[in-house]
Amino acid sequence: MLDVTPRQFLSLAGDRLPGLYRRRLTRYRYGPGAFKLDWALDAPIPWRAPECARAATVHLGGTLEEIAASERAPWRGETAERPFVLLAQQSLFDPTRAPEGKHTARAYCHVANGSPVNMTERIEAQIERFAPGFRDRVLARSAMGPAELEHHNPNYVGGDINGGVADLRQLFARPVARVSPYSTPLPGVYLCSSSTPPGGGVHGMCGFNAAKAALQKPRAVSASAG
Repeated sequence: MLDVTPRQFLSLAGDRLPGLYRRRLTRYRYGPGAFKLDWALDAPIPWRAPECARAATVHLGGTLEEIAASERAPWRGETAERPFVLLAQQSLFDPTRAPEGKHTARAYCHVANGSPVNMTERIEAQIERFAPGFRDRVLARSAMGPAELEHHNPNYVGGDINGGVADLRQLFARPVARVSPYSTPLPGVYLCSSSTPPGGGVHGMCGFNAAKAALQKPRAVSASAG
């Protein structure tokens, strides 16, 4: 069971894969990358809207038009000035996430695949927009762009944390069009990463489906005369 994307599978299997299957894997497409920030905070984020202080995850995007423009930009190889930011503040609900009296938070936004642009200022400006005084509470920060994310986890190709583009074609032909997308031409070798249906964000289902496919595979049974 390989929890890898097509790129890693090609690297692992090499010429053992049939030519047609190998060529299909090379055509697999990866989507926008992510730029991630983690913060150590002196106090909770001072949200202007009190409802945000009651949410473990906050989506920051302003208007619908701003969100749409921010999410279109990475597909064009561009960088949004006001990125759509997904922010998690678990220490509000889990005291083990930070020392007593302190807090942590993390956030990310989408960028072009492999983008070298440092989004720290733009992400923090977007948070400051909805939580004035946020920067005054930052004790320390850690930033990871697409290259750092991929170094941390090779499945994040170009910073793509979704395991590949999830458009109509790659939603079903993921990673290739095949009766069982989890099986491979190599006997007993299965793919179970988010590069298989139903894709990233549906946590655990790729592995669950791959395991079912492996267990349902007919096995040869030998018998000897008694």
